[in-house]
Amino acid sequence: MAYEDQQQITRLCVRCGLLLMQYGAESTVVVDLCKRLGAALGVASVECGLAFNGITITTIYNNRCITTLRASTTHVINVSMIIQIQRIVLDLERMPISNTSMTTPLEHALERFDALDKSTYPFWLVAMMVGLSCACFAHLAGGDLVVVAMTYLSAMTGQLVRYFLTKHHFNPFVVAGMTAFCASILSSLALLAHIGNDPHIAIASSVLLLVPSFPLINSLSDMLKGYMNIGIGRFMFVVILTLSSGVGISLALILLNIRQWGIA
Repeated sequence: MAYEDQQQITRLCVRCGLLLMQYGAESTVVVDLCKRLGAALGVASVECGLAFNGITITTIYNNRCITTLRASTTHVINVSMIIQIQRIVLDLERMPISNTSMTTPLEHALERFDALDKSTYPFWLVAMMVGLSCACFAHLAGGDLVVVAMTYLSAMTGQLVRYFLTKHHFNPFVVAGMTAFCASILSSLALLAHIGNDPHIAIASSVLLLVPSFPLINSLSDMLKGYMNIGIGRFMFVVILTLSSGVGISLALILLNIRQWGIA
């Protein structure tokens, strides 16, 4: 294997790890797929070091090491991307390294990674489904039709605000606070207008879209599996994100002079 080929494999492993981290994969999956990708492309060993905001990859071939460090940014969770990368690695593992066809495994891997489908559902459809899910929680909590409708409208508006702020690259903590603020303002109107059987349900249910369940599960899974640094980093991210949401809710209630709030 030429030095240039090992460089390309190293860059491809880094690209694989970054995509997995950015789209919500847990650390075990990131390390495992990076190592399997390197082995499938012919290097002797791949060592992977993870941090909350970066990844380090070292490939070893014939006692020759190449190490690359890259910074990582956070994107929205997209399980489809993770599944696509897993399929690429599985296909490469089935492909012999000494391929006699026109396309080598490395070229095949580069083409597949360049062709990854990063498309997501339309933002308006996501907003409608988020509103519907929060409205279902309001119904399960005992809210009548008016409370359910207010929850749906508030949660959908909050999701649209979150999409707009995220699209313009606002800080995720600011996004969480502003989303909670807008959703709480709208749902609090039911309490101020004294409509519905229990308007407090609408206030509580309209901000359930901000519950960071996926990152929380990943953080606990990372800590239990020995990736303590990135697990603690993800957990603190969840804590601050939750705190930001609470600040947004509190600001909305203070602005509307709602002194008492809670589900009986």
